[in-house]
Parts: sequence; C-alpha cells; structure tokens
Amino acid sequence: MPKLVLGPLLRYVGESQATVWVETDDAAGVEVLVQAAGPGAEGAAARGRAPTFRVEGHHYALVLIDGLEPDRTYEYRVELDGEPVWPEAHPAGPSFPASTIRTLRGDHPLRIAFGSCRVAAPHEPPWTLPPSADRKRGKGADALYSFALRMRDADPDTWPDLLLLLGDQIYADDTSEGVQAFIRSRRDVREPPGLEVADFEEYTRLYWEAWGDPVLAWLLSTVPTAMIFDDHDISDDWNTSAAWVEHMRRQPWWEERITSGLASYWLYQHLGNLSPDDLDDDPVWPKVRDAGDATRVLREFAFRADREVEGTRWSYKRDFGRTRLVVIDSRCGRVLDGPRREMVDDDEWAWIEEQATGDFDHLLLATSLPFALAPAIHDLEAWNEAVTAGAWGRPMAWVGEKLRQGIDLEHWAAFNDSFDRLAALIESVAAGHRGRPPGSVMVLSGDVHHTYLAELSFRGEHAGHGHSPAWQAVCSPLRNPLPLDQRAAHQRAFRRPAHAVTSWLARRAGVPQDEIFWRVVEGPRFENHVGQLELDGRKAMLRVERAVTPSGGAGDPSLEPLYDHRLSDGGLNPGPPADGR
Repeated sequence: MPKLVLGPLLRYVGESQATVWVETDDAAGVEVLVQAAGPGAEGAAARGRAPTFRVEGHHYALVLIDGLEPDRTYEYRVELDGEPVWPEAHPAGPSFPASTIRTLRGDHPLRIAFGSCRVAAPHEPPWTLPPSADRKRGKGADALYSFALRMRDADPDTWPDLLLLLGDQIYADDTSEGVQAFIRSRRDVREPPGLEVADFEEYTRLYWEAWGDPVLAWLLSTVPTAMIFDDHDISDDWNTSAAWVEHMRRQPWWEERITSGLASYWLYQHLGNLSPDDLDDDPVWPKVRDAGDATRVLREFAFRADREVEGTRWSYKRDFGRTRLVVIDSRCGRVLDGPRREMVDDDEWAWIEEQATGDFDHLLLATSLPFALAPAIHDLEAWNEAVTAGAWGRPMAWVGEKLRQGIDLEHWAAFNDSFDRLAALIESVAAGHRGRPPGSVMVLSGDVHHTYLAELSFRGEHAGHGHSPAWQAVCSPLRNPLPLDQRAAHQRAFRRPAHAVTSWLARRAGVPQDEIFWRVVEGPRFENHVGQLELDGRKAMLRVERAVTPSGGAGDPSLEPLYDHRLSDGGLNPGPPADGR
C-alpha cells in the first residue's frame, strides 16, 4: 500500500481553487477530499484527484481542488488508492486541529507571515541554546516551529492566509548531523563535495528533514505557502559573479549538484508557487505531469535553466483580492557575462514591470536579497562593483573580485543597474505613474540573518510630493542566528561613521548618488524571528516576534513581540523625512 513520504503541503489557495502537493513512496492515485466546516456544512463537499508522476525513483502529485466557495473554511483528508493516509495519528506527539483550506474573499483582511533562513535541527538542548551557550550546536529556538505551536492553540481566525518563505529553506552546503550520516552511507566523503549535498537523492533528504517534523507538517498542511530560493538552497554565494560561475563549473561534481538542486527546487518549491492559471501556461508542468517518468524532462530543464538565463522565469505573482504579491528571483536569472551585470534578464524584468502596478491596495515585492541594505554595506557593494569592473585599474579589479566572494558582496547594490531599475519602479508605482497609488509599496526580504525595517523616500521629482508609503521589511533568520562577533560588525554598518567611509569610497569610484534613500526605523535585531503583515483595506501593520525557550533551553518555545509598526493608515506620505540617509 502506498504511503506518504512528505506532505500534504497546501500551496495555492484562492477564492474557489486550491492546490495540494504530496510525495509518496510508490505510484498511486492521490485524492484530496474536502468538507466544509461549521454551520451549513452539510453537502458542501469537493474533491481533487491526480496520479503521481516519477522523478529519480520518487513519486509526486499536485492536486487541484476546484469549485470551492469564497470565504469558507474546509477540512480535508488525503487518500492514496482509496486508503486514508492523512491526517496521521501521532499518539506520542502533540494534538493538532484538522488540516484546513480557508478560501479568500476579495475585501477580507489579509495576514502574511514571512521569514527566511531556517536550518533543520532538533528542538531540545543543546540545539535550542543560543550560539554563545553552545558554539557548535546552538541555534536557539525555531521561530517557525514556535509559530506553529501558537497557531495550534489560537483562534483559526487569527491564522495567516499565507506563509512566505524567502530563501534558504534548506542548506545544501551546511548539512546536519543526520543528513551527514545519510551521505556517509552512500559515498566516500573524502571526495568532493564532502559532506555537502551531491545529487538529487541527497536533496530529497534535506526536504524530508526540513518539512517532515510533525509540527511543521501540520503547519504546512493548513497554511498556504509561497517560496523562493536563495544561495544556500544551492551553494553559498551562488551566481555572485562570472568568475564564481567559471570556477564552479570547473569542479567535477558541480554539474550534478546544480542540475539536482534546480530539479528538486522545481519539484518541492516552485511547482506549488504557481496558480492554476499559471500552471496551464507553464512550459514544463504538462511535460512532467504527462511523462510518467519525468526524470529526463526535468533534468534537461534544470541543466538548461542554469546555462541559459533567457527563457526560464522563476519569478511569479499571486493576487489576494486587492493585494498583489510579486516574488522576484534574485539568484538564478542573473546576467553575469559581458559589460552588464543584472539581477534578471531583460525579458524577466519586462514581466516584473508588467506585474508591478498600482490600482491595488498594496503592492508587495518579495526578493530573497534585501534591496535597501545597511547603509554602509550598500555603498560598499556599489563601490566593489565599480572597482571590480575596472574603475581603479586591473590590479584593484582582481582585489575587488576577491572581496566580492570573500565577504558576500552580492546584493542589489552590487548590481547597480538593477538596483536603479527597481528603485525607479518602486518610485513610479508609489507616485501614481502606474495606476492609482496603492496604500503601500513594500519590499519583503531575508538572507542577512538580522531583522530591520527601513522607510524608503525619493530624491527626484517626487521628493516634495505625496506618494504611497514605501518600505523594506527584512526578516531573517527563522532559525540560524549569526555568531556574536559577526553581529557587532553588522551593527556598525547601520551607523553614520561606517557609512561616511563607504559613501566616500563609492563616490571616489564614480558611483552616482542613488535617487532613492532610506532610514532604518526598527532594528537591527539578531535573534530568530518571524514577521507578520496585517493588511486591512489600504491600512498596513507589521509585527516582528522573536522565538524564545524556557531557561536552560528545554520545553516548548514561544514567541515574544519585538516591535509593531504601522506602515500605512491608508493615505499618502506628504514627502521625505528630514533626516534621510
């Protein structure tokens, strides 16, 4: 009898449709049976069916459920070949409410939980101790795990409508003890890539470890998710420069790593990002779904996606009534060769511009890498790009490339043309040049292992005029805190003396002053965090909470508020703050 290996994961939910993803241990017919909950539920049922398809000996299905009613709560169960497999009984574990699908309503308030950078580790000491207490194993309390435990005991009306995971859902280059034991059982770790992930089978183990815990399994079964990769989903500093790519492609193990990484990302993360309409238009999904054994189809696609930027789009959008979310790939679509360095190619940028419009209550732009960095780091990265391109001569260009790879100078500021493009797009939407100005324009990001909130303002023609409130909200990590010595360096990067130095360097290298500027109004904070946006009409509120465990690191973790900040009261900003960056 087939069994569930992973899932169900509730991925897309709209007003009348939903998708549910599963991995099974054998070929099966997958059926999701849905029953409306609460008063008037009698006879209100729907179901979705799909056969599994096979990749590298593993079996998957994405099930579409159609015919749902807006603003309803449905409980669901999963059957394989007619046998119930979900919900599972966990007699020794915590009891959870039924897995549910809660459909949207266009004018309903919206809650989005978000964060990034989560390592999978046990939820007891020494893993739950902070890094200062156990430098080898301490990761602190898991913010996502804590969030799930609180949801279990809370009113479902307070649950988020979306969980947005902004990169480093897995760590292919920094594996756990459990994954390392699995790797050792398969191959000689004295040969590269050692204890890093080498192939598709090892990638599947990472996802099983990250999402297989019963607490996380329930959370992912009942809150819709949207995801985007960052570097550690593949490798540290992935696609930081043409020199980096050239070096990695010379490694005999790299081709299998990147092909397996992108193939598994498409299966475990990207496929569920797509709405039913997007699935109909996707060039890969019909071939995979209908192939039976889709190994060759998916491997050829993954290899091509790495080698040919044009023609592959990992960015996507989702609409939630009057809120639009545009998730931007800032890793795999980079243009690195020749005189131009861009975060995405021209075709993908044209698509992003087409989606990023006004006429919404809120426009959310999600990108794993922060757009508005700590000011000193922003100018350092802009300086580094100019120097590496030859602004200070060939010897300094060599030094610049070493610095770029050595201290991770690879964010939007290190792709200055793309930074300017995104800044102009934010300004254009906020100023009402692309439709009615929204209640807010927000950039949501992770990656940097600290949390902060920055208010964006403009220097150009809109400096003295009303525009939508514009923000950058960074929430990282969910569980992977920086060591104490690195925290001090990042704190200095937010202060004026450090920024004065890097700003001077950038101007000396010929970097022009940015037309957009920002001031940090909350943070930086360096604990394990989770953020939550609350959007009600044109109003917006951000809450960020940190995960804590009882004294000694034993017992269930909980969440404590760090800050609440009102991002929009529904009106327009009169102009920039007086103390701009």
